[in-house]
Amino acid sequence: MPRTKQFNEEEILIKAMELFWERGFHATSMQDLVSHLGINRASLYDTFGGKEELFNKAFSRYRSGTGDMLRKLFENAKSVKAGFQQLFDMSIRESMEDPFRKGCFVVNTTTELIPGDGELLQILNENKSNMEHFFAQCIQKGIAEGEFHKDMDAESVAAMLFTLYSGMRVVAKVDPDPIKLKKMLDTGLSILDQ
Repeated sequence: MPRTKQFNEEEILIKAMELFWERGFHATSMQDLVSHLGINRASLYDTFGGKEELFNKAFSRYRSGTGDMLRKLFENAKSVKAGFQQLFDMSIRESMEDPFRKGCFVVNTTTELIPGDGELLQILNENKSNMEHFFAQCIQKGIAEGEFHKDMDAESVAAMLFTLYSGMRVVAKVDPDPIKLKKMLDTGLSILDQ
């Protein structure tokens, strides 16, 4: 008779995500995972596969949660520009409040594992495309509602905002100075006023 699992898979996945996010893929050993997750090695392999499979599932969980957060944030924002302002303000606030300076799991993974992993590169390209597409849709909505200039190039502005977001997450890990980050943000978001 098969043994019943004594743990919640979703909770374990979230704990694994947090550990990979904090330490990165290479610096996280299987023993680190066993100790941090509180389950034995055999259960870990049986449920999630090896370290790479667990990382991929944790990384997918992070991206899914980020996508849900983005949609909700913009749905509840009073305007498109306010949505972008809230998103960037939130990233600055997270950088200030995180004692581990984890930054963004996607950005961290890109800088740690690319180049070198073709499958992951494809996933990261899809993630970039999805975020830029979402930003462009938001900008198109702002144009349609008269918030932004009708000649604004939504795709180019979306790509620039994605780059600004990713870059700020890296800079905040090195120099989490809120004044500098806010100035950078204000300069970047000024493109929406043109």
